[in-house]
Amino acid sequence: MTEHQSTVGEPLDDEALAFAERVFDHARSGDTDILRAMIEQGLPVNLRNHKGDSLLMLASYHGHIETSKMLLVAKADPDLRNQNGQTPLAGAAFKGNLDVIKLLLEHGADVEGPTPDGKTSLMMAAMFNNVAAIDLLLSHGADPKRSDNNGVTPLSAARLMGGPEAVARLEREQ
Repeated sequence: MTEHQSTVGEPLDDEALAFAERVFDHARSGDTDILRAMIEQGLPVNLRNHKGDSLLMLASYHGHIETSKMLLVAKADPDLRNQNGQTPLAGAAFKGNLDVIKLLLEHGADVEGPTPDGKTSLMMAAMFNNVAAIDLLLSHGADPKRSDNNGVTPLSAARLMGGPEAVARLEREQ
């Protein structure tokens, strides 16, 4: 399916494309009430854009806790991956948003859900020296010794990226 096709393969007209962009902008902007009304009228809660980003991925990545919560309550899939294989939890770990990380974990996000190259949310937090996110992910069962497809662990990722606090924290898990 190309960027400008419907799921049945027919090209989308300009009006449909504009509507779709507005929907995804509402998720990026945290327009909870507008999205809730759209979902109540039948908008699929797991709708994804041309990059595979779901409404939840966009809302959580941009730190919109209330919008993310509404989507999760409406049964958005917390582990729905985009075309790069990234989950909302990995995006929240990348951004270091603890409230969003907690919310996603409370709603069943897989703490160990790796990207296609094997990177986990803990590795993302380690790479960006986010000790609070590391602690939170570890408290929910993240494996500090797991390695990606290249053998990189959270600790080695923190060392490679120059995150001294993350290194010190993860060394205690060895």
